[in-house]
Amino acid sequence: MKKSKRNIATAVLLAGALGLAAAGGVSAYLTDYDKAENPFVVGQVKIELQEPGWNPDDHKTMEPGKQIQKDPQIKNTGTNDAFVYLEVGIPMKEVTAADYEGKRMEHKLQELFTFHTGEKWSKLDSRKKDDNMVYVYAYDQVLKPEQTTEKLFDSIKFLNIIEGQLDGQQLSIPVRAYAIQTAYTGGDGGSVKEKAREAYGKYVNQNAGQEGQAAF
Repeated sequence: MKKSKRNIATAVLLAGALGLAAAGGVSAYLTDYDKAENPFVVGQVKIELQEPGWNPDDHKTMEPGKQIQKDPQIKNTGTNDAFVYLEVGIPMKEVTAADYEGKRMEHKLQELFTFHTGEKWSKLDSRKKDDNMVYVYAYDQVLKPEQTTEKLFDSIKFLNIIEGQLDGQQLSIPVRAYAIQTAYTGGDGGSVKEKAREAYGKYVNQNAGQEGQAAF
C-alpha cells in the first residue's frame, strides 16, 4: 500500500512537470515582427509681403492730389503651392474735394486714396470696416514656391481735398497678405479664380479669432 501511494505521488509530480513543459512550450513559439514607417515631410505655407518701391521717408507729408509709389506683392517662401490674397484698407473721411478743374465738390464721406489694380488680381469683396474701406483681392494664378506675384498696384493717389481739412492728421494704408495651400481647399473644378475664392472662405474660417484673421 505504501508503494502504491508513492507511485501516485510520483505520477502527480510527473503531471506537474509535463504541465510546466507545456507552459514553457507556449512561451517558446518562434515569433517575429516587422514594422513599416513611411517618412513624410509636412509641407509649409509661408509668404512674404513685399513693397519694393515704397520708401516711407519719401512720403512723410502728403499734398492733395499727390501720387506716390506703393507696390504690394507676395513672394511664396514656403514649400507648398498656394492661393494668395491681399487685403488693403483705404482710410475714409468726411471731406470736401475738388475735381481736376479745381471745382469744389460735395462734402461727404469718401476714400482718401485711389489705385488701379493689375490684370492678374481679382476683387473678392470690399466693405467699410471702422474708418477704412477694405478691399480683398485674390491672385489669379497658383503661386509656386519661390515665385512672386505681380504687384497689386504700382501707386496710390491722394484725393484732391480742399486744404485745411486734415492738417496734421496721420493717415495709414494697412496692407495684409494671406495664403492657403492649394491642395484640398479649392474644390474639384472650375478656374483658378473660382478655386481661389472658395479657398479664401476656408482661410477665413480657419483663422477666425487668430493673429492671421482676415477682415471678413
